[in-house]
Amino acid sequence: MTQQLRIATVTLNPAFDLVGRVPRIELGEVNTVETLGLYPAGKGINVAKVLADLGLCLSVSGFLGQDNQGDFVQTFQQNGIDDQFYRIAGKTRINVKITETAADVTDLNFLGFEVCTGDWVKFTALSQRWHEQFDLVAVCGSLPRGVSPNQFADWLQSLKAQGLKVVLDSSNAALTAGLKTQPWLVKPNRRELEVWANRTLTTMDEIILAAQQLSAEGIENVVISMGEQGSIWLNREGVLQAQPPRCENVVSTVGAGDSMVAGLIYGLAQGWSKADTLRFASGTSALAVSQSNVGISDKQALAEIMEQVQLTAI
Repeated sequence: MTQQLRIATVTLNPAFDLVGRVPRIELGEVNTVETLGLYPAGKGINVAKVLADLGLCLSVSGFLGQDNQGDFVQTFQQNGIDDQFYRIAGKTRINVKITETAADVTDLNFLGFEVCTGDWVKFTALSQRWHEQFDLVAVCGSLPRGVSPNQFADWLQSLKAQGLKVVLDSSNAALTAGLKTQPWLVKPNRRELEVWANRTLTTMDEIILAAQQLSAEGIENVVISMGEQGSIWLNREGVLQAQPPRCENVVSTVGAGDSMVAGLIYGLAQGWSKADTLRFASGTSALAVSQSNVGISDKQALAEIMEQVQLTAI
């Protein structure tokens, strides 16, 4: 196995994910929820879990509340992940994610710790030496309280200035600000692309046009995830669409997008072609919805899914 890239994932606002399943949420009523698990998570940590399962050596960073860090530390140790999180006072938050029968996920994302100016200054100072350790940095998830979108964009620009390949997977104001720094690769979902484009994107042609407009902003790789409709990848090689097989047993869609990011990074780390990388990323994403936790639990199942992924050059 070849790992060409030295990799780190960054989660500025991690969380414990309390994942459950219910046939249908009845608002204003008592809902009995099947508990699927309570997992140390956050988008960058989820990406790291998948990459570790695939055998890559990598580091994780970001902010972590020191008062309830034990399960996170244990997860990193169990997966052989290098822990470079910056500890701050307080507790890491808990997010509730409920999957309904139709595979719709309702997220109840709570506010977590607040990053003070001093901690942000110290963290960003440490990150100015990342070029000595890493080639690619995947920055994933939301911003914690205390970090503004402008501060976030300035920090992303400082990573890019070091020569690092920056992968960005965020949303809302963090995504909008981050896109202006022209990351090497971005992976918004269709809804996030609609917010950026400020219009509804119904057809594939409309999605591709918006993605091309995003690419024209100076972003080398634009990957749009579209749930059951698969994904598209735009770069200088053109537009490639991937359609994974339909999953008949959806357990939870939590982490499917993170698994796709991990699959993309893995393929790039191996030096694979665009087609092979997107096929693999689509397979890892499709596998994720059949399990309650993030990771590669069954490599044979992944191989079988990959065989059924349909690729189309557009």
